[in-house]
Formats: sequence, C-alpha cells, structure tokens
Amino acid sequence: MKALEGVRVLDMTHVQSGPSATQLLAWLGADVVKLEAPTGDITRQQLRDVPDVDSLYFTMLNCNKRSITLNMKSERGKEIFTELVKSADVLVENFGPGAVDRMGFPWERLQELNPRLVYASIKGFGQGRYAKFKAYEVIAQAMGGSMSTTGFEEGPPLATGAQIGDSGTGIHAVAGILAALFQRNQTGRGQRVQVAMQHAVLNLCRVKLRDQQRLAHGPLREYPNKTFNDEVPRSGNASGGGQPGWAVRCAPGGPNDYIYVIVQPVGWKPIANIIGRPELAEDPEWATPEARLSKLDKMFQLIEEWTIRHDKWSVLDRLNAENIPCGPILSTKELVEDESLREEGIVVSVEHPERGEFVTVGSPLHLSDSPVDVRTPPLLGEHNQEIYGELGVSADELNELKTNGVI
Repeated sequence: MKALEGVRVLDMTHVQSGPSATQLLAWLGADVVKLEAPTGDITRQQLRDVPDVDSLYFTMLNCNKRSITLNMKSERGKEIFTELVKSADVLVENFGPGAVDRMGFPWERLQELNPRLVYASIKGFGQGRYAKFKAYEVIAQAMGGSMSTTGFEEGPPLATGAQIGDSGTGIHAVAGILAALFQRNQTGRGQRVQVAMQHAVLNLCRVKLRDQQRLAHGPLREYPNKTFNDEVPRSGNASGGGQPGWAVRCAPGGPNDYIYVIVQPVGWKPIANIIGRPELAEDPEWATPEARLSKLDKMFQLIEEWTIRHDKWSVLDRLNAENIPCGPILSTKELVEDESLREEGIVVSVEHPERGEFVTVGSPLHLSDSPVDVRTPPLLGEHNQEIYGELGVSADELNELKTNGVI
C-alpha cells in the first residue's frame, strides 16, 4: 500500500510550480487526475526536442498521473467538473488570481459541493500590493531575496539554476496539502491551502534575513567582502555560515573542474598537511579560525594551489579520507551519468510510448513502506474514457462531447 493510496487529486495545474507538487503526491501514491483543456498543458509543446511529441518539459513534471480533457467554458463541462469535484479529496490549481472563481467555482461553491475538499492554490504573490502581478521563476527569485544575494560583489544579481521559485513552491504546497489532509482526519472538514512563490523563495532565503539583522552589529566577518553597507551583499561562493567555504579550481581546468571545500576548525591541520604546508597548522597567523577569518581569500588560494594540480575526484578522495567537508561541482552530464544516483533511484530512465526512453529525476522522498515506481506521464486525454466512465458518462456521449469540443 502506498502512503496516499485512496486519495484522489484533481490536478488543474500547468507549467512547473503546480505539476511539481502534484507529481510528488502521485509518487506518494495518490491518484492524480490531470485536468487539461482540450489543447493540453502548454508545456506539452514548449521546448520540444522531438517533433509532435510531448516535450521533456512536460514529461519530467507529470509522471505517474492520469490525463483527462475538459472545456470548462462549456455548460456540460461545468456539469462534469462539478461531479469531479464531488469525488476528489484534493484540488490543486495555479492559474492567475481569480481564474477558478471566474469559471463559476469560488471556494464557497467548492465547499458546498464537497465539504471535505482540500483546495490548494499556488500564486505568484500573497494578497498584498503584488497580488495581481504575473510571476515566473526568476521574478520570484528576484522578489524573494535570492537574486540580490547571489553573485559576486562587483557583479550583477544572478538567478540560481535551481528552480526555487517553481519547484520550490511546489514542495511547500505539498507540505500544506498533507497537513490539511491530516487535519481533515481530525475534523472531517477540508480547507484552503494557499502558497505564494515569493513567500516560498523568501523562506528559502531566511539565512540572508538572519544576516540582514546581524548587520546592525557590524560587518559580517564570515563573508569575504571588504566593505558592508546596510544590506546583505553578494558574496560569491562563500558559505555565509559559521564555517568558511569556497569553490577552488582543479585539474584540468574545465568549466566544472572545481570542488567546494569547507574549512572547519578541526580540519585546518589535516588540510595544511595535505597541501604540503604543515607549518601553517602551528603558525599563529594561521592556526586559529579567528586568525584565518581576515584572510579567507588567501587561505583558499593556498588550498587552490594544491587542488589545481589534481582532478576533482582525486581531491574528493583525499579530503574525505581526513573527514573534511567537500563536494565536487557536478555538471548536468555528470549527474545524468552518475551510477550512484541511478542506484539510489533519484536519476531514472522511463519508457514513453511516443518518444521512447527519457531520463528524469525520481522521487527525493523515500518511505520504507511506500516505495516509488516512476511511471510514464499520460498522453493528452489518455484516461477520458476510464475516468468519465466512472462518472456514468456513456461511450456514445463521450464521442458526442469530443465532437462538440467539450473534451
């Protein structure tokens, strides 16, 4: 039995923030029914690498779901949607603000139809001044605190490659949905779950708000920056935490031939030995964390003078042998080909009926009693007959609905 077996999710989401959430629910065992317009989720067509086949954008965010099509602008479509809501445990949407209300289904109406329904909405922003603004991944990063603190001191603000605005918000939504389902077990009532992309990014940037407040008491000594104003600066690859870290170059000098090294107090002596400078372990100018704090750039330069002569995997083995925290910078190619990640089931190959095999990310959630089998995403409307049949729609009516553009 899967953790969420028996839970029906009506998935009205599209693009990334919503589908990333509902895919996690599907991996946990929920029956996720993806409700699409007859034209389909826009990402089925975006960034296609194979003509007339669902894109990787779509396939990698919609595994383990079933797909139905429905025209919500038609009266018969609204009637069918009403029945779908009655049979659902969770409804998830990430349309623009008020879109579902304008379809004729505000929260009050949904509650009347199904008092046990958990209704989750993902928006760009909360109910304040930004409520009606359009939001995309990097806009959320910009307005959630990530971009202002990412990059090098003299450079422009930078976006992170991690999709913290979209998929990061999706994970927050899953937490809210699961909490609402748990509370429903106690109360018998469903509830609204609302998550904003800006809020999710800000939550992921909380350590930078920590440092914003620390600035009132002087410079942030753990940062490599020479000057500080009244806001947290961009600090390159510095960890910004209690233990200094930096990405240092390795041989042969390619774009990802780097390893990130963290220097703990107990790690300085073994590092000094490894890089061939054992005298630095006792030198009062280097021996203590306080002594090194004012010259972190020089410290990592000394380490890099050794790492640049070795490849990152050799450096990884040597430093790990001394229990020194470190990690090589892994490219997307290295991640796709990583045998360990394959064995762990976090990089998986999935067979698609039209495109053949593709590689995707497996479930990052591992439950001992609820294993995840990543299954191919649905073709557009693949489960119309199956799911609408459960609602009592006959085969003849299905054909009529298709002819009339209702499904």
